[in-house]
Amino acid sequence: MKFSTPLGWLALVALTACLHMPMTSAEEYYEVRTIQLGENGDAEAIDQYLKKALLPALERQGIGPVGVFSPKTSPQKKASSIFVIIPYSDLDQIEASQKALAKDEAYQTAGANYLNRDAKSPPYARISSELLTAMECWPKTVVPEGTLENDERVYELRLYESANERLGNLKVEMFNAGEVPIFIDSGIQPIFIGQALVGPQTPSLTYLTVYKNEAAREKAWDAFRAHPDWKVLSKNPRYGGTVSRIDKFVLAAKPYSQM
Repeated sequence: MKFSTPLGWLALVALTACLHMPMTSAEEYYEVRTIQLGENGDAEAIDQYLKKALLPALERQGIGPVGVFSPKTSPQKKASSIFVIIPYSDLDQIEASQKALAKDEAYQTAGANYLNRDAKSPPYARISSELLTAMECWPKTVVPEGTLENDERVYELRLYESANERLGNLKVEMFNAGEVPIFIDSGIQPIFIGQALVGPQTPSLTYLTVYKNEAAREKAWDAFRAHPDWKVLSKNPRYGGTVSRIDKFVLAAKPYSQM
């Protein structure tokens, strides 16, 4: 594959790493937790719980960085949900984490206003989660240096559904075969990429990317669509029809987010 832009060598490095990576179990797993606020959701209480209780407790367990985001909205419109992204080193850590939270007195105390609510005053309408396994070409969470210091940064969370498991696996193959290096070459910086193991929209894959601002996000996707290598890869008949639906969320990080 020929890379035509000045950043092409970075894409080549990513592709080379992918092609030489052994076929082993995933290096990370991800929970993408969507807290649906509903009409009576208490976003402030959820923020305080996440900031003062959950994230510090997970950090004590050695889990992180944890990302917390809300959709970018106009000043007149309230955010309808909060996204929480939690990386785990292995599947056992997920169950162990829940048990540790139940025994963590500091967590229980810091989160009391959220955890002790009765059935008539829930802080949210519902929580929906998906569990992902890291993909070969992006096996670890990456938060680029300086990201958290940039208050203008913008994120994009995308979920690609496939019509069946075979097509879903082919879309994963397409990422591993060259789509991710084209991302990098175009200025699209992944933070994590994962294939769904469990979730309400399987078969699917989900990924999070970051940009220095909204203009950079738009420019990067324009560059991706025009990239000569994408034009070749996207016309490969092997990968035809691999995506049946795309859910896209342009996000802003919460002030306490670790991503």
